Parts: sequence; structure tokens; C-alpha cells
Amino acid sequence: MLAITLAEAQNIAIGLVVVFVLGAIGAAWIMKTIMQKVAVVLVLAVLAFAVWTQRTSLQDCADKVIDAYEFDGVNPTIIDTDCSFFGTTITISDPRNDPSDDSPDSPE
Repeated sequence: MLAITLAEAQNIAIGLVVVFVLGAIGAAWIMKTIMQKVAVVLVLAVLAFAVWTQRTSLQDCADKVIDAYEFDGVNPTIIDTDCSFFGTTITISDPRNDPSDDSPDSPE
């Protein structure tokens, strides 16, 4: 028969408390890293969904820009086009500078 004394039981209890505290700290550390990974996955999933929902807007914008392009055989003309992404309207204009423009980017 296995018999322990009161002092031995107290020592075992102290040892078990230390093991349980270390186990709780380890579990909290593991849970923290798991929760961080879950949070990152959720953020990336939301961003992916947002980009996925905007792909049709991108195609619509590309179609508008193509429709706004005119070519008379010599000079291309690009008409300003408004596109909407994430609820923000963006104007796409002719990227070429007007020769009468006095901006520093214009060729001299």
C-alpha cells in the first residue's frame, strides 16, 4: 500500500500548483499566437473580399476608358472618364500634358 505523509502531500501540491501555473502561462501564450493568426487571417479575408467585390468596378472602368478613347487617324483623343472604387469617384483624364501648359513637367 502506498502511503504519503502530510508533508509529502503538501510538497506534491506545491509542485502541482507550479506545473498548473506554468501550464496556464503556456496555454495563454499558445492561445495568444493562435488568436493573432486567426485575427490576421480574418483581416486578410476581409481585404480579399473587398478587392473581389471591386473587380467588376475595375472592368466597368476599363470599358468606360476604352469607350472614351477616340482616334481620328492622326491624333488620339481621351475624354475624361469617372470611375468609382470603394465609393470614391476617380477621374481618369488624358495623361499627356497640354503643350500650352506651363507646368514644370511639360517638355520645352
